[in-house]
Formats: sequence, structure tokens, C-alpha cells
Amino acid sequence: MEEKIPEDWLEISYNDIGKFYGGGTPSTTSREYWNGSIAWTTSKALGDSLYIDVGERTISEKGLKESSTTLIPKGNLLIGTRVGVGKVVVNKVDIAISQDLTGVVVNKEKYLPEFIAYQTRGQRLQECFRKQKRGVTIQGISRDDLKEFLLYLPPLPEQQKIAAVLFKIQKAIEIQEAIIEKMRELKRSTLHHVFTHGLRGEKFKETEIGPIPENCPFRKVGDILRLSSGKARPEKISSNRTSDSPYPVYGGNGIMGYSAKFSVTDKVLILGRVGEYCGAVHVSSEPSWISDNALYSKEWIDANVLLDYLAVYLKFFDLNRMKRKSSQPLISQSMVHELKVPIPNKRRQEEIIDIFHILDQKIELHTAKKSALQDLFKTMLNKLMTGEIRVKDLDIDISEVEA
Repeated sequence: MEEKIPEDWLEISYNDIGKFYGGGTPSTTSREYWNGSIAWTTSKALGDSLYIDVGERTISEKGLKESSTTLIPKGNLLIGTRVGVGKVVVNKVDIAISQDLTGVVVNKEKYLPEFIAYQTRGQRLQECFRKQKRGVTIQGISRDDLKEFLLYLPPLPEQQKIAAVLFKIQKAIEIQEAIIEKMRELKRSTLHHVFTHGLRGEKFKETEIGPIPENCPFRKVGDILRLSSGKARPEKISSNRTSDSPYPVYGGNGIMGYSAKFSVTDKVLILGRVGEYCGAVHVSSEPSWISDNALYSKEWIDANVLLDYLAVYLKFFDLNRMKRKSSQPLISQSMVHELKVPIPNKRRQEEIIDIFHILDQKIELHTAKKSALQDLFKTMLNKLMTGEIRVKDLDIDISEVEA
């Protein structure tokens, strides 16, 4: 179904916005082609950010001249057309491109690269990329196909305002991401401090499992609980929690989806059993399904050890370092059962749990804010790019996206 756009907007093809250039890779066996002063990139370096300001590698003048790569002047578009199809950014520096990418040098008297980049990221054009992909081992699209994609373009001043609105939302998302990462780093450093220095400067002693408080005994995990493998995952799993599929399904690295069925009802400790992230630690306090890619606490033997405390310690210990390094990394019940853990008194366990509960709450708060902003971005992207929401008469600072 054809979308309606405002009467003062134009419908043009991608081909009309500027000149198109392919890329290439200088020979990797020629040292004189690499580590020069010219930024060079593949599609791998294109991420969620609107801009790219550094290359994946650098090449020399000779590498530029004696290969099929092309130097795209700053302030233009880099689009994934061979690998990373549909990715798009604006380059803030002159940058040479690989064969993964198409460079578009935009006619900036009529068109704003940031606006076109955002529209290209929208649902309509991303669907065009998906439909046009061809190939067996590498599924790309041709440059000619890209040139035929349709763009909906308001006058340049409105392009600037639309891009500015979206950029401000995207910056807010990036701020939340930075806060979340800082909180996670704080959590990691706090974990290390608590288990190597204590809460109140206690004296520590060296043991076979590392430094622990002098008056703190340690026990084997197998004396605290009994682990068991989960069951084969349910046939039907939903990617989102719904009224029909309300129960989380845990795999090797946490929740993998939601099901109408559950295999456990009690609060359980869950450990990733297989895969690159085996040893990942999670706690489920609701009916859940534990898949056979995970281990869980089937029986709790020692009531003096709190489940949440053991979860905190195992995150600090990093069970992943115990994994069997085979074609399929894994940890087993027996490996974890033999692990020795320091066990302070219950009051101290509760204090440690409280510290990390506060940090987890803050991480969850900022994760929820990020998710809400991402939803807002998607909604605004689609509505602004069809003229359903107009900003042409609003007083908006466009300095961040102004050419």
C-alpha cells in the first residue's frame, strides 16, 4: 500500500541525491598499503550511532591509489550493500571504504545526509533492503537496486528539524547506555572489593580460593545445594512475555523467550551450562522453564547460605573461566559442586545482597528508560518520515545536524 506524504514533500529516487561510489580492500600482503594516515573501514564499524568518526584501520596514500577503495569526503553517506546490508552512517572524517560499502556524496544544497540516513534506517527502506538481498554465501544488494529506492523529502529546513529531533532522542539513548555501563562497571568493581577487602576493612587470610576474611569459613557448593540440568526447551516460545506465554525460559545466557509452560515454581539459582557464556548466573523468583542448556538448584541443602548471596559470589568468581575448552564450551554439575565458597554469617550475607540489590535496581531503572526512549525513537522515526507528525513550524535547534 502506497504511503501518503504531505503535498509539499517530494518523492525521488536514491539516485537523485548525489554520486555513488564503490569500495575495495588494499592487498593485506602489502605492508606499504597499511598503517598510514587515511581512515579506512568495512561495514563492521557501522553501528547504532548516526556518525562514524574513526576508521576500522588506516591505509597509506599508496594503498589508496593502488587499490579499488574510494575516499569518501566527510559529511556524506556510507551504506552497507554487500555485508551489513542496510546499515547507514554519516562520516565525520574523510574515509576510504571497503567493498562492503557504497559511498554516496550527497548534494547538500538540497538534501541533508543525516535526514537521509535516518530515513534509510526506517522500517520502509529496511524492508526494501531485505527484499532486494541476493546471493548464496554473501547476501547483498546491487548499487543499481539501491539507486531505485524511493525517498520522501520535505524542504531542506524541515529535513534539518526532523534530523535534529531524532538526533536528540538518540543522544538521550546513548546517555542511558553510558550510565548503564558505568553502573555495571561499578558493580564489577564493588564485587571485587567486597570479596577481596570486605565491607569494613576486615583482616583477610590467603586460602586456596584466594583471600577471605579471617573468621569466614568456606564450603563446597555441593554441600550447599544440588544442581541439575534443565529440560528440553518447549516447542513454542514467544520472544515477548504475553498472557498466553507468561513464563520465562532460561537458556545458557539467561532468558531466551517465554512459554505457556513452566518446569520449576520455586526460587532457583540458574547457571549457564553450555555455550560461549556458560557459567552466567541468574536467579528466577517466579515459575520458569529451565532448558537443558542450563543448570539449576534442584535441592537446597544448607539453609544458612542465602541463595542471593551465593549468586553474588558466583558472579564475582566467574564460572566461565572453569569451562571445558572444547568445540562446545561447557561447565558440569560436578565442576561447580567441587568449588569452594566463603560463607560469612547470615547478617553479613544480607548486607552484601542489599548492596547489589541497590545497584541492580539502578541498572534496571536506566534500562527501562533506555527501552522507553528506543520505543519513542522508532515511533517518531516512522511518523516524522511520512509527515504524519510535522515539525516545520517548531523552533528547534538544528546546530548538531546542520551541514
